[in-house]
Amino acid sequence: MKVLVTGGLGYIGSHTVVELQQEGFEVVIIDNLSNSRIEVLDQITSITGIKPQFEQFDLLDKEKVSDFFNTNRVDGVIHFAASKAVGESVEKPLLYYQNNLGSLLNLLQAMLRTDQDHFIFSSSCTVYGQADVLPITENAPIKPAESPYGNTKKISEDVLSDVVKAHDFHAIALRYFNPIGAHPSAKIGELPLGVPQNLIPYVTQTAAGIREQLSVFGDDYPTPDGTAIRDYIHVVDLAKAHIVALKRLVQKEYQSPIEFFNIGTGMGSSVLEVIQAFEKATQQKLNYKIVDRRAGDITAAYADTTLANTTLGWRAEKSLEEALKDAWEWQLQQK
Repeated sequence: MKVLVTGGLGYIGSHTVVELQQEGFEVVIIDNLSNSRIEVLDQITSITGIKPQFEQFDLLDKEKVSDFFNTNRVDGVIHFAASKAVGESVEKPLLYYQNNLGSLLNLLQAMLRTDQDHFIFSSSCTVYGQADVLPITENAPIKPAESPYGNTKKISEDVLSDVVKAHDFHAIALRYFNPIGAHPSAKIGELPLGVPQNLIPYVTQTAAGIREQLSVFGDDYPTPDGTAIRDYIHVVDLAKAHIVALKRLVQKEYQSPIEFFNIGTGMGSSVLEVIQAFEKATQQKLNYKIVDRRAGDITAAYADTTLANTTLGWRAEKSLEEALKDAWEWQLQQK
C-alpha cells in the first residue's frame, strides 16, 4: 500500500516514515523543508534500506497539491505538515492560521476531487485547553484554545468532522500529548531550526553546551513542585500509533467516519521531574533557572489512554528515561 506523509522529513513525520517502511508500506513524502532538512531523507534510507519518494513543495500551493493527486493514487494520507510552536503562534497568529488551515483545505479538496480516502490528522492535546479533570479523556470538553496553534488544531478537527458528514470520507485524529526522544539508531531525532521552542531539545542543547542555560517557565503553578506538568511520550511509540490507525482505516474497522484518540503515556511529569530524569539517565548536570511563565502555557495535561489501548490496540511502551537517553544520544551525533 502507498501512503502519503506530509511533513515527512520533520520530527514526528520522519519517525513515522521509518515505521511505515518497516511495516512494508510504500511511502511518498511531501515537505517544503521550512522546519526540516533534506539530509533526513538519507538518514531514513540508512535506517530502513529503502529511499522514500520525495516531493519538495509547499502545500499552500494549491496547483501543486492538485497535480500530485492527479498523478498519484494513495491508500491513505498522514498529515503532519504544520507550524507547531505555541509561543511563536502567539506572536505570529496569521502565519499559523494560513499555514495550518490552508494546507489542510488544499489536501482535502484534492483528495475529494480524485476520490481518495483515509486521512490521519496530527492533532494535539491543546484542543482540551486546561482540562477540568485529569487524566484527560476524549470526551473532555473542547475548551477555547490558549494559543493560535491550539486553535488551528481545534478548527482542523471541526473541518474534518464537517467533511466526513458531507462526503464518503474517513478520518482519524490523533491527539498527541508531548512527543520526545529520538530513534534508537540516533540517526533521526528532533532538531529544530534556530532556538528550540520545546523543552527536550533545549535540555539536550544546554547539556551539550550549545545553550548557556535552560529557562524553566514558571514555578508558581498549582502543582506539587510548582512547575507545569505534561505527558511526555517517546516519538517511536507515537509513530507506531499512526500505523495502527492507518490499518484501522484501510481495513474499515472504524466505528464512525471520524474518530479521535489520545496518544500519550497516561502519566504526567513536571518540568523539574524531567530535568531530574535527564540528569539520572545521562549523568549530565543541567544549568537551569526559573523565569516567568510563558504566554499560552497551561498548568497540567496528561492523557487517559484507555480508548487507544482498547479500541486501537496500541499502548506506549517506552519510559521517560529511555526517551531522554535516546534524545541525548541523538544530540551527541549533531556536529
